[in-house]
Amino acid sequence: MFNKHYDEVEVGEEWVSGGRTITEADIVNFAGVSGDFYPLHMDREYAGNTPFGKPIAHGMLVLSIATGLMNFTPGIIAAFYGMDNIRFVRPTFIGDTIKVRMKADDKQERKNGTGVIACKTEIVNQNDETVIAGTFRMLVNQAPVGAEV
Repeated sequence: MFNKHYDEVEVGEEWVSGGRTITEADIVNFAGVSGDFYPLHMDREYAGNTPFGKPIAHGMLVLSIATGLMNFTPGIIAAFYGMDNIRFVRPTFIGDTIKVRMKADDKQERKNGTGVIACKTEIVNQNDETVIAGTFRMLVNQAPVGAEV
């Protein structure tokens, strides 16, 4: 989906990314960059005494990895425009493999040669269980004048 100009995307189109396995190194590195050392992510003893039973990945880490799976095409995607109604539905554990499912839900043309495409988005694990859900919005360039659409 993110290799098409605004004019080429139709509401209802769907896209699925490749997968990416979450590692302990991802969690440790994200904690270092973000400063989020909450024990649910970093302390096996603490996490073992929670309903999750073991450490979980930061929700923001999973969102960040998901944006990397979206494979934005330079010159087509102008910018990541935002997220709405994000819900952390299920935990993501070390060793889980995530992928992103998106469906174009709405388009809003702009007057500056771009448009915003809203996509219903699910980040799912290897068992096809939704771990994060919401709407992602992309600012997408329109096809250059005279280009075939």
